[in-house]
Amino acid sequence: MGRLFDNLGGLWQLLRLAALSGFRLRGAYWQWRMSTAFGTGRPGRTEMFRSVLEYGRWMHQTRRAARR
Repeated sequence: MGRLFDNLGGLWQLLRLAALSGFRLRGAYWQWRMSTAFGTGRPGRTEMFRSVLEYGRWMHQTRRAARR
């Protein structure tokens, strides 16, 4: 149940971040994020999905820990 909560929280944080960036997913912030996360190579869809979800979970856990 904890993993499900972390996944949902991670998805919420990713949605929040997308909203804060104006949903410009090809904008400067997201291009920078992709280059720092993956370098010059393009990851496969599975690797991309897992990495993005892991980043969302990390944001969720960090924000939750900061509130304590």
